[in-house]
Amino acid sequence: MTFPLIGEHLALDLLNTRTAEGDLVADPAGLAAWLGAQAGRLSAVDAVGEGEVAAVRAVREAARPALDAVRRGERPPAQALRALNGALSAAPSHRVLTWGEGAGPAVAVHRQAGPARRLAAELADAVVELLTDPRAGQVRECEAHDCVLLFLPAHPRRRWCVAGVCGNRARVARYYARHKDG
Repeated sequence: MTFPLIGEHLALDLLNTRTAEGDLVADPAGLAAWLGAQAGRLSAVDAVGEGEVAAVRAVREAARPALDAVRRGERPPAQALRALNGALSAAPSHRVLTWGEGAGPAVAVHRQAGPARRLAAELADAVVELLTDPRAGQVRECEAHDCVLLFLPAHPRRRWCVAGVCGNRARVARYYARHKDG
């Protein structure tokens, strides 16, 4: 399975699993593929089942209205805040300081919970990080008429999630619209 936009802020990558074509993490296989695409950004999950799918989708469904509100400069809905805080509190974390041979100090975050709750908490952490980032109001939705993906533009003129895909489709559509009567 391929994902249309990977490598944005982790919370945006999560939100972008709901596309115009459907839900890319609707089943364990889809979620496992997405987690594989996110390798190194999340703790490893040994097996992906329905519990992990439900936990991830619950965080994603709370993240969208919260981010929409923040982008408008408003307070996120109470239900979204409860859901995100619930995911965070279900898998509390603590830091462990380690000292690697020749590598110096390192901090690892440990969560005492099952895989589904741990995964939901990590994703909720990413959502909270995005919501509290001063750039959260700059998150944009792709301007292509058939795309719903979100991105945080590195350049203020960026209009499409992927210029080579949505941008090209928009340019081709404009060209045909101008030349259809010929």
